[in-house]
Amino acid sequence: MAVSPPVCDFGWKAPDFRLPDTSGRLWSLDDLRGPKGLLIMFICNHCPYVQAILDRLQRDAEALIDRGIGVAAISANDVESYPQDSPENMARLASERGFRFPYLFDETQAVAKAYDAICTPDFFGFNADCQLQYRGRLDASGRTAGPADARRELYEAMLRIAETGQGPRDQIASMGCSIKWKS
Repeated sequence: MAVSPPVCDFGWKAPDFRLPDTSGRLWSLDDLRGPKGLLIMFICNHCPYVQAILDRLQRDAEALIDRGIGVAAISANDVESYPQDSPENMARLASERGFRFPYLFDETQAVAKAYDAICTPDFFGFNADCQLQYRGRLDASGRTAGPADARRELYEAMLRIAETGQGPRDQIASMGCSIKWKS
């Protein structure tokens, strides 16, 4: 069943955290922030919605890094029930794809709860002051990739945030698999 997060709560401050990446290095909000903003992406390995956009997500995330925006991906799924989302499998995916951004593991799910993350993918675009300005989708993709020429909504929003500190007022919510919460 597909779920969607709520609309953007403009100005909401990013909660700090310390999470390990796939090599065990701990990252905090300050480590991740770029001079022009920060994109936090809740994703996971197994979700078909994430798999459908992974090429585009990586392309746009890496282009944003080159524009001074920090980027991190976080997986918070229950790995007992979804072993394909384990830290070992996260490390394999990050290595195979050559991610230029950290892929962090939220084992306790406390960070996902602090951010009120709902689904994978769930995008949080912050300005340089770590105030939320975007809570929309990557593009028109769903369970399958959208058209090759789909508007790059997340990328365009983050560029606007980098330039003006403000996100677009019209945003279409992301859609994906619910985060797999521990019982």
